[in-house]
Amino acid sequence: MPTTKTFLIPQRRQHVSTARQNVREALAGWGIADELTDDVVLSAGELVANAVTHGRVSHAQVRVTLTVQGPYLFLEVHDPDRDRLPKPRACDPDAESGRGLALVGRLAHGWGHAQQRFTKCVWARFLLPEGPRVPADL
Repeated sequence: MPTTKTFLIPQRRQHVSTARQNVREALAGWGIADELTDDVVLSAGELVANAVTHGRVSHAQVRVTLTVQGPYLFLEVHDPDRDRLPKPRACDPDAESGRGLALVGRLAHGWGHAQQRFTKCVWARFLLPEGPRVPADL
């Protein structure tokens, strides 16, 4: 049975750090640490930053969900701008932005997006290290 943690943040740039902190705390509570935590927290920051930067729905919230299922940790970022799908892009080496999805692609063991009825979900999948899994009763 999967273990899940979900939280909502306002769709504002200043709350990206809140999302990163919530992800870090959830992973620590599950006993997930080290490089995997850094990769997931960085990826969450990038995906939430994309949702708040490119979202065109005012006064909305971004939903972040972490799920441990089998050997994987799934990170999902849902936002209400259903029709604006993410696209990786090539950027100039001196550009100050535009590398977020490429970075997530390098850190995760897969990523993608899905349109849902009222939202879109951008997700990333991370392979958990060998060893004990998160207890199902958390």
